[in-house]
Amino acid sequence: MSGAAHRVLYWSPRILGIAFVFLLGLFASDVFQEGYSFGKTLLALAIHLIPALVVGAALVISWRWERLGAVLFLGLALFYVVWTGARMQWTTYALMSGPLFLAGVLFFLSGVTRKKTEA
Repeated sequence: MSGAAHRVLYWSPRILGIAFVFLLGLFASDVFQEGYSFGKTLLALAIHLIPALVVGAALVISWRWERLGAVLFLGLALFYVVWTGARMQWTTYALMSGPLFLAGVLFFLSGVTRKKTEA
């Protein structure tokens, strides 16, 4: 694998993970329109940011241990489908589980190619 292709494979899942964390954080901003008091707004914001923090933690782990990160991201994608009971439209799963699944596959491929280039 060429150096440029390896760099793309290295950075793609990381950039996707960062973008997805920001997307989840953006979803959490809807609590500001609810008209809660300051304390309730902070509590609602903290609760809504839990998914972003979980994905962010998976991203931090994945940055160093790519294969473990692949398992984490694929597990998060599967967890979302199971947690929602697979009762939503396919577009919801494409938006929420799709990036997690893709990042998991990319982290796995990045880990495999890195091991091959080191050997």
